[in-house]
Amino acid sequence: GTLAKSMNKATPEMLALLKQLRGKVLIGVVGGSNIGKQQEQLGKDCLNDFDYFFSENGLCAWKNGNVLATTSIKDHLGEKNIKDLVNFCLRYIADLDIPIKRGTFFEFRNGMINVCPIGRNCSQAERDAFEQFDAKAGVRSKFVAELKKRFADKMGLQFSIGGQISFDVFPIGWDKTFCLRYVEHVPTVHFFGDRTMQGGNDFEIYSHPRTIGHAVTDPAHTMRLLRELFFKEVPAPLPLVSLPQKLPPPPPPPPP
Repeated sequence: GTLAKSMNKATPEMLALLKQLRGKVLIGVVGGSNIGKQQEQLGKDCLNDFDYFFSENGLCAWKNGNVLATTSIKDHLGEKNIKDLVNFCLRYIADLDIPIKRGTFFEFRNGMINVCPIGRNCSQAERDAFEQFDAKAGVRSKFVAELKKRFADKMGLQFSIGGQISFDVFPIGWDKTFCLRYVEHVPTVHFFGDRTMQGGNDFEIYSHPRTIGHAVTDPAHTMRLLRELFFKEVPAPLPLVSLPQKLPPPPPPPPP
């Protein structure tokens, strides 16, 4: 919802603006999705179109197209904890009373587990319908609340709701602020995101003291803010005008 509408490609206008912006400042993108989904939205060559590129909240990091680092949730949690979490989610989804269910309820990524109550292989129309249903029924927020009670302290897990149909599960601190360790040398970091409310997957980095956060509603809003912040017309300096020098005071009259 920041650079492109959910599950849609970024527009040529957006990509052209980002290219212009890169000529002025360092630019980077951070998302919760894996690199494949980001390439679907931003183009196959997106790793080379940004100075920094972060997928899975920064657990997979690139600089100028070269790998910086990767971090694995599997190594961090261990198979037993992952199995306990997945088994609970399967039972919970089985008992969910929602209008439709499809398939692919889990997506195991390097840095997180993505949980989707409706199933990720639903159609775009079904995705849109579930988003509207969830806004009223709170399916994802209730699911997350239950997981927090059972697993947050036990496994040190954090949860964030993003996009239209799913939420992410990851170790505490592995939210989007994870990527900030790679830009510590950058004095000012502007962040733009559409899920900046508490519980949204942009909240932690949006409110982090290292960033200047900008909440956006859609890609058009992002473009407008970028133009206002980085492409303002600088007024031409006023021409120098030679001012007449003050004449020295006249000498005093001679004494009588």
